[in-house]
Amino acid sequence: MGGHPVQAEYAATPEALREGLMHRTALAADAGMLFELGEPDIHCFWMKNTLIPLSIAFIGRDGRIVDIQDMQPRSLEPHCPTAPATQALEMNQGWFARAGVRAGDRVTR
Repeated sequence: MGGHPVQAEYAATPEALREGLMHRTALAADAGMLFELGEPDIHCFWMKNTLIPLSIAFIGRDGRIVDIQDMQPRSLEPHCPTAPATQALEMNQGWFARAGVRAGDRVTR
């Protein structure tokens, strides 16, 4: 990510997409989870069984971040991107802000 490498688990199966980072009590500083969401759409996330605060970056087909949002543990509030996304990257809350990563930046593998 533009000079900010992360160690992301990859969620591509239906089970991994459903489970995400739920029930975990900690996440390493530069670790996260990358979700493969399929066709561009408004894919929403919630935090019902997630115990740690996270930030989520929604990523468009072109690899650019379309939106970044902070999410609170155990919340049922939906977090939906402002534009269609094909992927999402969850990191510890505040990671994107601390790294200077913003909407419009490109994610590379």
